[in-house]
Amino acid sequence: MTGGERRIDLEPGWLAELAPEFEQPYMQELRAFLLAEKRRGAQIYPEAANWFAAFHATPFDKVKVVILGQDPYHGPGQAHGLCFSVLPDVPPPPSLLNIFAELQRDLGLPRPPHGCLTQWAAQGVLLLNSVLTVERGKAASHQGKGWERFTDRVVEVLNARREHLVFMLWGSYAERKGRIVDRDRHLVLVSPHPSPLSAYRGFIGNAHFSSANRYLEQQGAGPVDWGPGAY
Repeated sequence: MTGGERRIDLEPGWLAELAPEFEQPYMQELRAFLLAEKRRGAQIYPEAANWFAAFHATPFDKVKVVILGQDPYHGPGQAHGLCFSVLPDVPPPPSLLNIFAELQRDLGLPRPPHGCLTQWAAQGVLLLNSVLTVERGKAASHQGKGWERFTDRVVEVLNARREHLVFMLWGSYAERKGRIVDRDRHLVLVSPHPSPLSAYRGFIGNAHFSSANRYLEQQGAGPVDWGPGAY
């Protein structure tokens, strides 16, 4: 698949699992849609080079934890290909601040100095949005164009080909997307979304970070360092 004139490829482990998807008609239709959007002058976030950033940041055979988001941030300079994450010089959005609040409540960790989660990704936390692109200022503008089918396949191959992963499903959208996950092979953690509209209806207090680490340690995988030192 290409973004404009730039060819976008995947980390080799992911490519081995997902290469057939790029030949499917729905992906060709998605590519045509994105090219048409660029030709009409639409500003698409993140930049094309970062559409598959989550897969490069977390190789297939290194995944320990999967956090499912919905769409990239649609404000200037925010989205860089990892769900919930922003680059270090960008103020953390409200949902990310609530994630940090739960980390403090759950693990006693102070708020990190910025909102870039690349070191979570480097430790095996796949930060995956369901839809990998969005038009500037238009939330959900690229829903229903094919990305959801592609990321459903991502969840399917992780469920089938890996064992003892942790899936964090925050909000009804992520919960629906994760219904195919085999609860006998993986740990599935479900709670409301960290959005300010729902965080205090059960996201704050969900203890997902400590629960994930206990499970990973029980499986001999080693815990994730969720603390400020990991940023």
